[in-house]
Amino acid sequence: MESASGRFVMVYNGEIYNFPVLREELEADGVRFRGTSDSEVVLALYEREGEACLSRLNGMFALAIWDRHDRSLFLARDRLGKKPLYYYNAGGRFVFASEIKAILCDPAVDRNVRDDAVADYFAYQYVPDPKSIFENIHKLPPGHWMRVRGSDVKISQYWTLDFTRAARESNSEQIQHQLLELVEDSVACRMISDVPLGAFLSGGVDSSAVVAMMARNSSKPVTTCAIGFDSQEFDEVHFARKVATQFSTDHHEFTVRENVADNLLDIAAFFDEPFSDPSFVPSYFVSQLARRQVTVALAGDGGDENFAGYGKYQIDRTENRLRSMVPGVVRRSILPGLSRAMRGSAIDVFRRGGSLMQSLSVEPDRGFFMTNSFFRPGLWGEGLSERFARQIRDYDPADITRQLYREAPADDHLSRLLYTDIKSYLPGDILVKVDRMSMANSLETRAPLLDYRVVEYAASIPSGLKLVGNNGKHIFKKSLEGLLTDETLYRKKMGFSVPLADWLRSEIKEVAEQYLFLSDGGLQHYFNRSTIQSIWSNHQSGSHDFSQELWSMLVFELWWQRYVA
Repeated sequence: MESASGRFVMVYNGEIYNFPVLREELEADGVRFRGTSDSEVVLALYEREGEACLSRLNGMFALAIWDRHDRSLFLARDRLGKKPLYYYNAGGRFVFASEIKAILCDPAVDRNVRDDAVADYFAYQYVPDPKSIFENIHKLPPGHWMRVRGSDVKISQYWTLDFTRAARESNSEQIQHQLLELVEDSVACRMISDVPLGAFLSGGVDSSAVVAMMARNSSKPVTTCAIGFDSQEFDEVHFARKVATQFSTDHHEFTVRENVADNLLDIAAFFDEPFSDPSFVPSYFVSQLARRQVTVALAGDGGDENFAGYGKYQIDRTENRLRSMVPGVVRRSILPGLSRAMRGSAIDVFRRGGSLMQSLSVEPDRGFFMTNSFFRPGLWGEGLSERFARQIRDYDPADITRQLYREAPADDHLSRLLYTDIKSYLPGDILVKVDRMSMANSLETRAPLLDYRVVEYAASIPSGLKLVGNNGKHIFKKSLEGLLTDETLYRKKMGFSVPLADWLRSEIKEVAEQYLFLSDGGLQHYFNRSTIQSIWSNHQSGSHDFSQELWSMLVFELWWQRYVA
């Protein structure tokens, strides 16, 4: 889109929810609009305010604006990183796009793989920004803008999250009331749509809260979509059905059965980097289901990061209490050796105990990384190829989250963890999964709980009101007690999980064997073939559960064959 003056030209991906208000302001100042889109409002606002306009935008976006006068390029990404923005900058050439595959269409762009990014991937399941899996392709981090003028490149952060600002409200009841008002407003503004609109519904607290508020703000039944599995252990669809009944929604369900292997290669290809959060599979199918009914779907993403809903925060708190009971000299000198001995045991309970000892032996920030690392340390150290081990000998993926933990504007440990996850896990995993899988089905997703006003207010709430006993999201659940049933609010959290261990022994076994053992495959550059064979055999026999390691290897190889081989 070209500005009215002809000076600026913009390409833009996203949705600005407060654009009607901004439009009114600009019109009052004499701006005349040719159409009705939010794109034109963003462009006019930038022409007036430059990069300062970003703080006025409430929404999800990645944008690039070319200034014809001074021949400069301005790029920006939304605060939380809902929309992607990649760029290549090498050899005097600058290329940008929403997807890596678009950048790779330029024959001048090389495909050299970063060894440290491969290490990051196997530690986190994704490649954290600002890196990508390729050496000269990068991600613009969330909440940042970039200006390119000739060979001069400037990157600046325009937004971050501060956990040291206390909520103005003085007690829990006032906080609950203010929180509920903010969330309801964020839902309402995301319901403005000129195309059919619905919601993802898992039956958990976050998606149920969104659906409840949609129902309060809609004159007709809300369209809801849920995903289920044959496995009782992972199937939440009956909980979603109860919420759908409570709010009289137009409810639709899909059960993932024997169609994983048939679709895995195509689904994985939508990620231009290796990405191994296994819930991308049901995310794809629920997006496919939703797209048959609607064009826009609201989702409950963000509740766990805002209000400490993940079980890992409870585990971390327990470990920290144990850590504080053991003298530092004992932790550092005795526990590492004890951990190594226990982790080498054939008995599962001893192996788990060894992992606990290892976590207790280090500082809290590293302990949190180790508890949540997706490739067990012993296997990682022993199984690497000689070349790869040499290349990353002095590199530690934990430094990414440890640095975020240390720099967090926060006064307590839990707030530092939440800041770390909002800056890494949320944009690198959760939002990538949702964006790619929904866009693969031409479905737009909107996340009310990631409205920056909700996120900022959640950061101002004391940690002691978020994690209470074994109850995560305490304050959020309390605010919803008049809206949702106790069963929905206080049943044990399941999460969006899949029966991965069983899939690798049955449904996707043949695909996995085909790709894990390719003699000229990408895995051979990074792992000893004997290691892959060993963990595969142990997993198939049922003596060990190596599902996450094998899955991350399989997804890596699928990516390699499509983008590198």
